[in-house]
Amino acid sequence: MSGRLLGQRVIVLGASSGIGLAVAREALREDAEVLVVSSQMSRVEKALDYLGSKAQGCALDLLDERAVERFFGTAGEFDHLVYTAGDTLKIGALSEANLGSSRSAFDVRYWGALSAAKHGARHIRPGGSITFTTGVAAARPQTGWTLVASVCGAVEALTRALAVELAPLRVNAVSPGLIATNLWQGMTQAQRGQMFDDASDELLVGRVGSAEDVAAAYLFLMTSGFATGQTHIVDGGALLI
Repeated sequence: MSGRLLGQRVIVLGASSGIGLAVAREALREDAEVLVVSSQMSRVEKALDYLGSKAQGCALDLLDERAVERFFGTAGEFDHLVYTAGDTLKIGALSEANLGSSRSAFDVRYWGALSAAKHGARHIRPGGSITFTTGVAAARPQTGWTLVASVCGAVEALTRALAVELAPLRVNAVSPGLIATNLWQGMTQAQRGQMFDDASDELLVGRVGSAEDVAAAYLFLMTSGFATGQTHIVDGGALLI
């Protein structure tokens, strides 16, 4: 424990599982005060059982802007806002997409992030930061990933724009590659296993990533006072193959 976040307060939106939960755990290990937030209180309670008594938590509908505004209005000052919230990825051919329902792909990942930044930024102490979550699909989309790539690209553009508008508050993003989390729970175990095996054979590091691999990038961006407007890629070398 190096205590890089000693005396600092971190709010993680989307922290009940996966990458967000790993970020919360790593922040606690660095002596931060951590508030975990998710859409369902039952999931928050499960995360708190895992993280231990030093973490706090609450439920919040990130699509309800008024609720988001009230949350930050009562949460008090803090140092770092981490946004990892996201729903199941919408993968499939554009020709088969229902564009009406496809708009929901932006709801949590983009509009929720924008709302959090809008209402949270004013409560962040000097020297603090906001870190969003995108994905390597923005730079290297695959067939059927049009919606996913579009959302990721929008988040990266938002990151750069807010780094300028909110300066000197630092705004960055983490761009994970293929990570073994519950994001893929819509697939069967056999399908997930095959996907991970195929990726492991191709990736330069010889394996898919873990939530802990990616959490380290968020900690770096929180603690590096000279990084802003950046997208930190953690992809096992996927963009090079």
